[in-house]
Amino acid sequence: MVFTHDTDLVLRHAAALVNTAPGRGSSEVEDLPDLAAVRAWMDTWGWTGARPARAGEVAELHEVRARVDRLWVAPLLEQVAEVNALLAESSAVPRLVEHDDQGWHIHATEDGAALPQRVAVEVAMAFIDVIRAGERERLQVCSAHDCEDRYVDLSRNRSRKFCDGTCGTRANVAAYRARKAASSPAP
Repeated sequence: MVFTHDTDLVLRHAAALVNTAPGRGSSEVEDLPDLAAVRAWMDTWGWTGARPARAGEVAELHEVRARVDRLWVAPLLEQVAEVNALLAESSAVPRLVEHDDQGWHIHATEDGAALPQRVAVEVAMAFIDVIRAGERERLQVCSAHDCEDRYVDLSRNRSRKFCDGTCGTRANVAAYRARKAASSPAP
């Protein structure tokens, strides 16, 4: 295991969040357009705490998503500055908690804090672990020429090249066809 369970989960969640934006993921449209979609997404990812109650929280979550997207590919010093900004803006106060069979882990917002604030702080805390461990290269952008999706490379040898979509399969099929064509005698 490269990261603690909660850091691993938050990093995968952050990539999935960024990939909900228009032009990303398999749908290519906004995957979190309204409160119902955000609440369903929270259930899918096991987010605890207060559920968003106002439409404005959806827009705020979209803003956090854009910041996480930029954070994902930013140079080190920009990442550090943004992580510190996210924590300061949210008045983060880390505390140990245990719930839902997740073991001891850190929350840095109150349970009733708005979802965008909780997401921003959780991602910032996970990035602290990434930066301190010297594992920034595990935060990747899909290598497919037509995909900008984010993912976390948790492979042992840091060899993963594609997102969770069909990009890896398409690249493998294209490479197979190219090898086949190169080895076939000319007609």
